[in-house]
Amino acid sequence: MTEQEKQPTFTDLRDLLAHAYAIEVDAIDRYNLLADQMEVANSDELAALFRKLASHEEHHAREILERAGDMELPQLKLSEQKWTDAESPEAAAMEDAHYLMTPWHALQMALKAEQRAFDFFDRIVNTTTDNDVRKWAEEFREEEAEHVRLVEDLLKRYPAPDPDWDHDDDPPVILE
Repeated sequence: MTEQEKQPTFTDLRDLLAHAYAIEVDAIDRYNLLADQMEVANSDELAALFRKLASHEEHHAREILERAGDMELPQLKLSEQKWTDAESPEAAAMEDAHYLMTPWHALQMALKAEQRAFDFFDRIVNTTTDNDVRKWAEEFREEEAEHVRLVEDLLKRYPAPDPDWDHDDDPPVILE
């Protein structure tokens, strides 16, 4: 499949809103899962950071539903989701998580997720033929741009870690 064939096509506003809502819900779930994992790893600072990011996403999910008003949004089945990858664009990549990661790492994960969400809406803006879909996608793209800026600002507070940040003299052992 070519990159062009992977691009989502949106010509229905309800479909766009259902996807925008799903993106936010997936981001909430992923950030909360990461917060839970950081609590298990006794990293309260990272847990709080992920909870804060989840809270931002919850706010945006509520806004989408409020803006949809009386419009009934379809419940997306897995086969109906128009992601260009296996997961929704704003879901932080779990493979980037590490029990010794620092706030810098967590914010890098969030930045990648927010940038993917921005790119998702940007592609819709540039490919849709429906003016209402384009208008809403432009608004969602701008909200994601705000998320990118927020994470970039947070990143300024945390230095990049040393190259051996993940060294552990006594790593956890998985029991079978």
